Amino acid sequence: MVGRKDERESADVAVGWETLLASARLGVPAAHGSPTTGRSEFQRDFDRIIFSSAFRRLQDKTQVFPLAESDYVRTRLTHSLEASSVGRSLGTLVGAGLSSRYPEIEGLHVSPSDIGAIVAAACVAHDIGNPPFGHSGEDAIRLFFETHPTGADLLSSLSEGQRADFLRFEGNAQGFRILTRLQSPDNRGGLQLTLATLGTFTKYPRGARHGAIPGGISLRKHGFMAAEEEYFAQVACGLRLGEREGGIWVRHPLAYLVEAADDICYHVVDVEDAYRLGILRYEEVQGVLADIIDDPGLPQRLAGMGDDKGRIEYLRARSINTLVEQAAHRFLAIENQLRRGRCDVPLLSEVPAASGMQALRDLGEQRIYMAPPVAEIEAAGFEVLAGLLAVFGAAIEAQARGRANARDRMRLKLVPPQFLEPNGGVHADPYQRLLRLTDFVSGMTDTYAVSLYKKVTGISLPGG
Repeated sequence: MVGRKDERESADVAVGWETLLASARLGVPAAHGSPTTGRSEFQRDFDRIIFSSAFRRLQDKTQVFPLAESDYVRTRLTHSLEASSVGRSLGTLVGAGLSSRYPEIEGLHVSPSDIGAIVAAACVAHDIGNPPFGHSGEDAIRLFFETHPTGADLLSSLSEGQRADFLRFEGNAQGFRILTRLQSPDNRGGLQLTLATLGTFTKYPRGARHGAIPGGISLRKHGFMAAEEEYFAQVACGLRLGEREGGIWVRHPLAYLVEAADDICYHVVDVEDAYRLGILRYEEVQGVLADIIDDPGLPQRLAGMGDDKGRIEYLRARSINTLVEQAAHRFLAIENQLRRGRCDVPLLSEVPAASGMQALRDLGEQRIYMAPPVAEIEAAGFEVLAGLLAVFGAAIEAQARGRANARDRMRLKLVPPQFLEPNGGVHADPYQRLLRLTDFVSGMTDTYAVSLYKKVTGISLPGG
C-alpha cells in the first residue's frame, strides 16, 4: 500500500480543506502541468466523464422503470444528470459557507463554484459502474457466482479476497474501476481525475475483502475492487483521509453531498415517474411531497394551477429545493465531525424533512419497486445476465485451459477486443479473466444485453 503510516491521518484528526480539495491527478506526476483553458481542474473532471463512452451507455440502462414503457421516465443517464445538477447546487451552497468559515480556502484559488463542480462531477459518475437492469443487475451477477455451476468453477482458483469482488459485485466499485482503469486505458489512472473528485465519488471507501462490517453508512458497501485497491490508497493518502484500519478509510466529507443528491433525485423523482405511468394517484404524490415542503401557502398555489401534471412538477421542484437547502445546512453544522470521521449517517436522516423522505422511501417500497413493470424487467435481468456470464465465462475458461471447441471460439469472436489479449486470446491470470468478463457484461446496455443473449442462446437469429 502506498504511503508510510506516519504520512496518513488517524480517523480522529480533522483533515484540512486545503488537503481535501487537492487538484492533483491520479496517475499524473506532480510536476506535470496542464494548459490553462478557462476551466478549473474540477470542471475538467466533469467534462472528461461526460465525454466518456461509459457515461453515454447510461442512456440505455434502466433507472427504475423499463425503458420502453414511456418516453418520459428517467434512464440512468437522465438520473445522473439530474443528480449532478442537484449536487452542483449542494456543493456551491456548502462551498460558500466553507469559504466564509475558512479563509485559507481562498488561498487555494478554489471558489464555491469549484466545490460545486467537484460534487457535480462525482454525481454525474455515481452510476457509471451499474450493470444493465437496474440494481437487480448487481444481484444477478452476485447470484451467478454464488449459485451457478459455471460461476463456482470460475471462482475456484481465486483467493478469498479476489472471490469477494464477484460474490459481492458492487456497481460503486465497478464505477471506480471504470474511472481509474477502463476509460482511457493507456493512461495510468484512466481518466486521471483529481484526487478530490475521486475521493468524493467513493461513498464506500473500502474493499470487498472485508465482508459485512457493522457501523455507519460508509461501511455498508464497498467502493473498489482488489485490483484497484492500490489506486484508492493513492487517493486516500493524497487527501490524507483517516484510516480506520488497514484498507478501510474515512469517507471524504463531500461524498455525503453526493449521497444526498442521489437520494433526493432517486426518491422524489421516482414518485413523479410513477404518477406519470399511472402507478400512483395524484393525491398520493401530492401528500408526500407537500409534507416535505411544509408551506402553509402551498394549497392556494396549487389551486391556481391548470392541471395535475403541472402541480406534480411544481411539487417536485419545490421538494428538491427544500431538501437541498436543508442538506447543505446540516452539512455545514457537522462538517468538522465529518472531517474527523465521527459522524457517519446520511445527511437527509437528520434534517427537518427526514420524516417526509422516509415516507417517500416507504411509498417506493410498497407501491413502486414491486410494480409489475419493474418486477418484470428485474426478473428478466436475472436470466439475461446469468445466461451471458455462463456462455462467455465457459468459452473464456475453455480457451484458457486449452479445451476450446468450435463453439467456444465462435463465441469469443463476439467479445470486443478490449476485453481480450492483443492476439485475441484470454489473460493467463484467472482473476484478470473474470474482471474482464464482468467488465464486458456489466458494461452492456439493456438493449444490447437482451439482443446478445437472444443470439447466443438461439432465441433469435440475425435477420430473423
